[in-house]
Formats: sequence, structure tokens, C-alpha cells
Amino acid sequence: MMTTSAVPGRQPDWDKRIRRATELGERFSYAGEILAFYRKILEFERAIYLEIPTLAQTGKPGVAFRERLDIEVAARRLPALLALVERSGPAKLAQQAKEISGYSAAQQREMIAGFLRSEGDGEAVANSFFARVLLQPHAEYLATFEPAQPEGAAGSVCPVCGARPQAAVLHPEGDGGKRFLLCSLCLTEWEFRRVLCPICDEKDYQKLPRYSAEDPAAVRVEACDTCHFYLKSIDMTVDGHAVPLVDEVATVPLDLWAEEHGYKKAERNLMGF
Repeated sequence: MMTTSAVPGRQPDWDKRIRRATELGERFSYAGEILAFYRKILEFERAIYLEIPTLAQTGKPGVAFRERLDIEVAARRLPALLALVERSGPAKLAQQAKEISGYSAAQQREMIAGFLRSEGDGEAVANSFFARVLLQPHAEYLATFEPAQPEGAAGSVCPVCGARPQAAVLHPEGDGGKRFLLCSLCLTEWEFRRVLCPICDEKDYQKLPRYSAEDPAAVRVEACDTCHFYLKSIDMTVDGHAVPLVDEVATVPLDLWAEEHGYKKAERNLMGF
């Protein structure tokens, strides 16, 4: 029987993510509360990831990626997540957690299934935070078994799971950098042209404004004046210690600037920004 192995170097470094959340929370007072809670969520997701059995189904011929995510397993972990959010989450999420606790088991499963059926139009489906926390570790785990994306591959949605990008990442290459998009669900990165809107394919650089703050210098807004969507870009050539998933969450003022200027985020991050 043929077995499938994880692609070397694709496994997530959970400790690095958690350390970065702590570091940025201490560095940016405006993000301290958000990152303190996000750190707890990362710890919760790490526990899920590490519990995924080695013999979990990594490939099923003819079965779509999202259909391989186990809704029943996610539903069994939901009570622990609800308790964590009620105890440590912001007021709005804590209230949602309390309401979901009153759902029937069937309603809770449907909430998770509904998130998987959503195609991502930039609007969060109801209670998507809870489904995303529960499913993201499994999605990231399965993605490590997918073939690496070929050089030059491009597309506006993740080639592995079909989700929209949460951020762009600029990785060092030669004397410059190469742009990748970071998936909002399975966290796969795939190559994407630097001067091109990932939502509407606008390529006129004059219609693709950029905005950055002095600190952190490595994160900026990449917007489009044609479709009025934006995402944030993390430049690893500026800060090699950045952790894109975490740095994107930490830079809330950039999201506020973009919204004040009429731009809409391509896909909100896990914390809702």
C-alpha cells in the first residue's frame, strides 16, 4: 500500500508563533490584549495539531481537500474552545461562545460544516471564528502532504484548499524579494506576481497604492483602487524575524487605516480584523 509523507520543511513551528505573539504584544501596547488572547488560541491550535494521529487520512483519491477535514472531530473539541473563549476572549466573542454553548449537537456540527461550504467572499460567515480555529490545524496538517506548488504558479485563491489569501509575504531572493500569498485556512504559501491585485487582476501600479507605518516597517497595506480590496504584506527582506501569520494580526492600525480610506479586506484574520 502506498503511503504519503509530509513535505520536509513544511511543518509549522508553533513555538515560534507563540513567542512572536508574546514579543509583539510587549512591543505594541495597542495590540497587547489582542495578542494575549491570540497566544491562547495558538496554544489551543497547537494542541489540536499535535493530537492529529500519524495515520490520519492524508490523501483520498478523488476527494476534495475540504471534504477530508473531520467535522465530527472538530465538533468534539468545540466545548473546550467555547470554555476558553468565555473565560479569556473579548466580550463579543465571549457572548457568541455562550450562545453556541446552547446549540444542539446538530446545530454545532452544521455551524462548522457551513464554514467549510463557504467560498470566501471577504465576509465572515456567522461564528466563523470557532469553526476556523477548530479546522485550521487539521487543514494545515493535511497541506503539509500536498505537493509543493510549482515555481511560477499563480492564482487568486489557495491552490490547495480554495480559500482566499489572508496576507502577502515577500521572501528574500537574490537582491530583492519574491511575493507569495498566504492562505487564510490551510496556511499554504503560493507564488504570486508582485504588481498584480490578487482579487481583480489589476496590474497598473498607479492603481495599486501602498501604505506603511514607521513601525513595524516590514508590514504594509497593499490596496487596489479598482476593486477596493486590500491585504497586508509582510516583507521578510526587511525583518527576517517576522512571523507573517502573527505579524499580520498584530498590525491592527493598518487595517483601521485601510477601512477609513474605503478599502475592504480580502479575508479577515482569525481575530476578525
